[in-house]
Amino acid sequence: MSASAESLEVTVLMPCLNEAETIQVCVKKAVTYLESRHIKGEVLIADNGSSDGSQALAQECGARVVPIQKRGYGAALLGGILAARGIFVIMGDADDSYDFTDLDPFVEKLRAGYELVMGNRFLGGIKPNAMPPLHRYLGNPVLTWVGRVLFRSPSGDFHCGLRGFRRDSIQSLALTAPGMEFASEMVVKATLRGLRMTDVPVTLSPDGRSRPPHLRSWRDGWRHLRFLLLFSPAWLFFYPGLILLLAGISTMVWLLPGQRTAGSIVFDVNTMVFAAAAIACGFQAIAFYMFAKTYAVQSGLLPGDPLARRLREVLRLEVGLIAGSISIVLGLALASHAVGAWGTQSFGPLNPEHSLRIVIPSATLLILGLQIIFSSCLLGILQLETRTTGARTRDSDRAVMIQADGAAE
Repeated sequence: MSASAESLEVTVLMPCLNEAETIQVCVKKAVTYLESRHIKGEVLIADNGSSDGSQALAQECGARVVPIQKRGYGAALLGGILAARGIFVIMGDADDSYDFTDLDPFVEKLRAGYELVMGNRFLGGIKPNAMPPLHRYLGNPVLTWVGRVLFRSPSGDFHCGLRGFRRDSIQSLALTAPGMEFASEMVVKATLRGLRMTDVPVTLSPDGRSRPPHLRSWRDGWRHLRFLLLFSPAWLFFYPGLILLLAGISTMVWLLPGQRTAGSIVFDVNTMVFAAAAIACGFQAIAFYMFAKTYAVQSGLLPGDPLARRLREVLRLEVGLIAGSISIVLGLALASHAVGAWGTQSFGPLNPEHSLRIVIPSATLLILGLQIIFSSCLLGILQLETRTTGARTRDSDRAVMIQADGAAE
């Protein structure tokens, strides 16, 4: 296990936090596997502050231990990946729930050119008492389904703890999640970046610990779901906004000529108010999508896509200013017409069923016009070129001036 970094093919990586009961059996299995297959590799323990002697126990069995100060499942793995010496990394929990003597499917797929090989417990089998019913029948299937729908990922088990990958490919994803949502982040970013992925069956066994697991079902489940939603601004903002916008516009147009009935139900100006609200909220949600997507692309969190580029062209500052101005002018024209109609009644009481049929569209156009203008301006700000890492800042400029003054003296 002392081969140089250049000659190592596989690193078996295990995050560890007080796993004294199971760490040795896991390390021994991994060492046995590497030796039996004549693979030049190492077993690496990313220790997250164990206080039960796990570090020494792992070293006794031939593992290399690196301390990771920042707490969290994801933080431990990120530190471990950075410290790994293998071309390929196979990560798995140190609780003896996965069999580290059966890693052939991962090594074969990685050697075949796959960049991320996911274990799939639903294909390989889940032994009795290995997974709580809440996780087996609700949490993992639902979150995996959400991830597959939102990101079109090929993975059938987003949260399997046993997975293998090319170290350089995963490092290029710039993963950051410190907690359990790290599992989702790896799959999502790998999918978005077009990494070559596949699943292999793995068997999940009951872990060998006497203490409760670190996982907290509802808290960590919510963190996974939150991550999936925040990394999919199209589903979080654009599609709901588009539905609201189209529903509001069609309802408004339908009610403009007059009262409508559907069976015994009567739709009138009160419905127009809700249609106006749907239009305003729908457009704002689409604008939020553009803000979120632009920020995510600019910061490197998400790759660009054709939809976002087309919308940026439509909502660029000049187009937005023109479109918003047209909407405001139309709104003012309708408002003037409404005031004129009011004047014919000597500015007295009006029939709401008639007057609001003009006032509501007028107010909607005015609101929409201002939203378009303000949103286009903010989108323009978000697209401004920012200073790069190597660019000079005001502080560096000030330092240069001070040095120059000192040299002149």
